[in-house]
Amino acid sequence: MFSDKHILIGIGGGIAVYRVAELARLLMKQGAMVRCVMTRSACEFVTPLTFESLTGEAVHTELFDLTAERNMGHIELARWADALLVAPATANLIARFTHGIADDLLTTLFQVCEAPVLLAPAMNVSMWESEATQRNIVDLKQRGIHVIGPERGELACGEEGPGRMSEPETILHALHPLVCEQTLAGQQWVINAGPTWEAWDNVRVLTSRATGMLGVHLAETAAARGADVTLIAGPGTPVSSPLVRRINVESAVNMQQVCEQHARGADVFIATAAVSDFRFSHSLEGKIKRGDATRVEVDLDVNPDIVACIATMPDRPGKVIAFAAECENHIDHARSKLQRKRADAIFANDVASMGKAYAGGWWVTPDSAQPFDKMSKRQLAEQIIGRVQSLEPCA
Repeated sequence: MFSDKHILIGIGGGIAVYRVAELARLLMKQGAMVRCVMTRSACEFVTPLTFESLTGEAVHTELFDLTAERNMGHIELARWADALLVAPATANLIARFTHGIADDLLTTLFQVCEAPVLLAPAMNVSMWESEATQRNIVDLKQRGIHVIGPERGELACGEEGPGRMSEPETILHALHPLVCEQTLAGQQWVINAGPTWEAWDNVRVLTSRATGMLGVHLAETAAARGADVTLIAGPGTPVSSPLVRRINVESAVNMQQVCEQHARGADVFIATAAVSDFRFSHSLEGKIKRGDATRVEVDLDVNPDIVACIATMPDRPGKVIAFAAECENHIDHARSKLQRKRADAIFANDVASMGKAYAGGWWVTPDSAQPFDKMSKRQLAEQIIGRVQSLEPCA
């Protein structure tokens, strides 16, 4: 998500500073170059050595570091950053940011930083709900400063209410669009993901091994690039970013209805879901008892082909992308499906990648079949989004 991005973390003084260590670790794991600036109050909770060990970079704490200041160190640090993330953003820091007070390194950086700024507030509920803090937040937002949280819950002081710093992953999802080019701004994307469940009784279902992981990565990547994304998710699909509008479904028929409703007139429809090809002819109430039976026969009906239905709608999406999980002859099967479903492109992958964190495959259009080496599914999502952007609709 943050490959080669320069993220400057401004760390305020609050008990939530302990969670910023996990935030820094996640940013590093996702490819970011991270530098940290700590206030004196933050250093009372955690030593700079913690963040130096995590990031491999010196932690900056003082404005008047003469060695750095010979080269205007605070200006250089601000220009280095692709984004400034302040976490935890205390009521004191928020007030100083609002009123232009620059009396330490972090507040000075804030004043000169031209990169996007994201604040993750954390404080006592009374401080958050105070008239002064709320007025300051409104003022900062009007100036283009981004704010994520705080969340409601039990606070360190024992009180309940809004004031908890947002979860590290939630903060990352809010930060990601700030460092991505908004190449999909104004576009509407609809993506389905995960398996479907076809009920036999109230206990047993017919399903697949799909996890929905790639579909979630595609939805989050498109949203980070500015698209208005609707994710239609089957059971067990991983949690997705708050930037993504999510609708949970269960059966193939349910997924078809929701996909058709939201895909009408969309710019892009991507069908990553491993929809069950069959459903039970009769779904029974309660739990079917085995008894003395040694063999049970069931009747199956064929489920609708969601991609074909979407691609043949009068107001079909501008681009329809299908997925094909195959065991063999991947390209031949994909080309056959491409023609039959009337999709603009199809991504063929091996069934062995189901449930795995890595996958490869082939991007198949009517004119070509381009291989993708095995890579993480998040990297694969980035690659696929790029192909979708450059694709000329052919249907």
